[in-house]
Amino acid sequence: MTAATTTAVTTAEPAARFRDLLAAEWLKLWSLRSTVWAYAIGALVVVGFNVGATYDRYRYWSAHNAADRASFVSDGIALMYAYTTNAGTLMMLAAGAIGAAAITGEYGTGLIRTTFAAVPARRSVMAAKVCVLTTVMTGYGAVVAALSFWLSQAILARRDAGVSLSDPGSLRVVVASTLLAPVCGLVGMALGTLLRHGAAATVTVVVVLLVVPLVFADDRHWAAVIDHALPSSAWMRLVDTRYGSGIGLPYPWTEGGAWTVFALWALGAAAVAVLAVHRRDQ
Repeated sequence: MTAATTTAVTTAEPAARFRDLLAAEWLKLWSLRSTVWAYAIGALVVVGFNVGATYDRYRYWSAHNAADRASFVSDGIALMYAYTTNAGTLMMLAAGAIGAAAITGEYGTGLIRTTFAAVPARRSVMAAKVCVLTTVMTGYGAVVAALSFWLSQAILARRDAGVSLSDPGSLRVVVASTLLAPVCGLVGMALGTLLRHGAAATVTVVVVLLVVPLVFADDRHWAAVIDHALPSSAWMRLVDTRYGSGIGLPYPWTEGGAWTVFALWALGAAAVAVLAVHRRDQ
């Protein structure tokens, strides 16, 4: 008597390559029409604020006395119109909300479960999301910063008050304003990964990036330490000419310190986004 034996041959699916994950996340990012509108409207509003403030100064140029007009360029005031504080605030809000939506949208629809079922290596998936978001937000920030600088200085040039990219401080302003977008976008993604809810993540982005800096003024040492550790304050240190000399500031700080804060927030937010999903119920 012979027994029939059946040998099952199982062919394992090849593991997803990281470049495949990058391609998948790129497609996800641009699969929704709302993504394009969010970037477009955000850019128009930010550039519009900068251009509007610059044109207001151009229009009422003759209302300032000769001494103020003469010191406009020498004191670096022209650079403050290249990317105004209001525009920076709007960019932080927009970038943070976009970063949060990049992950909370998947949690809201349940797509994240399908993604992790197809690719069990959760940290690799999140690393791909971080890479794609960082790349897109950096390019986005560069376009907005370059347009703002070019348009604002072109308007001021009609009063012989504009500066060029080669002038001292100009490149720093453009680079810092460019990096504001990816830093805040990564903060938004990290908060979205932790909270997994769109509205909660957006509100927390507003609190962390916009409200907390209002609480900790830099008039006392302990408050200044906290204030200088925030991304919004780091950006202000890099673009606001008042900080250059430290005149009138009780606790001035260096450009290197501001760049370090930028880097630590970006790296920390990326690490949170990648590591928070490991062994966590989705």
